[in-house]
Amino acid sequence: MEEEGKASSSVPDTQLFALLSNLLQQVESLTNQEEVELRAKIEALGLEVSKVPSKSAQNLDEVEMAAELDKVSAKLENVGEMISSADEEVKSLLSETADVWMPVITATSEERRNFTGSSSKTL
Repeated sequence: MEEEGKASSSVPDTQLFALLSNLLQQVESLTNQEEVELRAKIEALGLEVSKVPSKSAQNLDEVEMAAELDKVSAKLENVGEMISSADEEVKSLLSETADVWMPVITATSEERRNFTGSSSKTL
């Protein structure tokens, strides 16, 4: 039963990363350049967003919480810089597909747990 839950929780992620992979292939074919670094970053992001926090999250004190928020802010800043430096076609693709990828990368731990429940109902 636990295996089934793990498989169903990956449905939104699978759709997102299939889309990203397809978009990357399109960009590579249009530019005739292999995007090794971007492909690696997409794969790393896929691993990161597929992590589901346990329900028994440890309590963080204010200093630890601030440190974690700083890490997240740095990651978001990096993504923002990558997007702002992308060409117009890439920006357009990101904008047009935001309804697929934004919910996955901005989900709270509770929302990620709900992905598990809702995706298993849609299968």
